[in-house]
Amino acid sequence: MNLFYAIVGEDVPESLEKRLAARPEHLARLVSLKDAGRLLLAGPFPAIDSPDPGPAGFSGSLIVADFESLEAARAWAEADPYVAAGVYARVSVKPFKKVLP
Repeated sequence: MNLFYAIVGEDVPESLEKRLAARPEHLARLVSLKDAGRLLLAGPFPAIDSPDPGPAGFSGSLIVADFESLEAARAWAEADPYVAAGVYARVSVKPFKKVLP
């Protein structure tokens, strides 16, 4: 049985331009997880208190998805285009237990 894992990426300062450049590839990987029925949720953290932060950009991202192991989740996270593009300063991966809803 696979488990959920939370992947939290924390952006480098002023990451918006790098994010925008790598976003199509990043989203394609998320769509692939979704299409496989493995994505619980995904989205960015706006850098300001607004759903559309404009030039303020984002401070990071959260992905919660189903993987066969912590190692598999870490490997998937390390291969993210945002990592390769230098968007994230650091990425943490932790087991996640969905309780509600």
